Amino acid sequence: MYALITGASKGIGKEIAIELAKQKYNLLLVARSEGLLREVAIELQEKYGVKVDYLAVDLAAVDVARQVFDWVAKNQYEVSVLVNNAGYGSVGNFDTYSIEQNRDMMNLNMATLTEMCHVFLPMLKRQSKAYIMNIASSTAYQALPKMAVYAATKIYVLNFSRALKHELTDTSVSVTCISPGATDTGFNDRAAVPAKARKAAEKVAMTPEVVAKISVKAMFDKKTEVIPGIVNKLGAFLAWLAPKSITENVAAGIYQ
Repeated sequence: MYALITGASKGIGKEIAIELAKQKYNLLLVARSEGLLREVAIELQEKYGVKVDYLAVDLAAVDVARQVFDWVAKNQYEVSVLVNNAGYGSVGNFDTYSIEQNRDMMNLNMATLTEMCHVFLPMLKRQSKAYIMNIASSTAYQALPKMAVYAATKIYVLNFSRALKHELTDTSVSVTCISPGATDTGFNDRAAVPAKARKAAEKVAMTPEVVAKISVKAMFDKKTEVIPGIVNKLGAFLAWLAPKSITENVAAGIYQ
């Protein structure tokens, strides 16, 4: 049996792959960078003695989920764990970014994730036990000025995952949604997060290793929704409790 992880070349995705390799899952790694994927594949094969294959592909492309599935089917791999980790965000006013840039983000964060679930569901259902892990974000719990599209995509991931979990209640497939807060990955660089927001995040940032351990345990425990870290749980609760205008003004101030 194989676990398939998107965005597996670095950060949380790589650490989830490591956690699954420790549990002797064979791995299918999918991301854009073939060089990084090769390095990770060699490292995990040598260290944990598992089979690892990889596919370098742009996960923001239209209909890429079908391409990934065809690669899996061609090689006769059987997937029992699907981890939809790939995603990214951008900081700035909505109209700072082109239609194409926003569309690529929405495609990756929402469409590809949804389509990966769809194309792999028949395979997952025929396993005696199978798992889907979708990575959302602590931003899924409020509107986020300066990251309007990104936060909205993560709200979608959270609600889609919860609904899918209910639909699959009488099957062998469990769905878990993970909503990490600030994590020490390359996210801030790609998103062009300003210095003020980075400074605030430093105080509460978690390591990808810790997030991955919590996430994999939650998935195998069949949890529906998990926010790693006490501070992040508290933040989500306060965002729900406080008037939306207050939380949105605070968030906008951080990302100025």
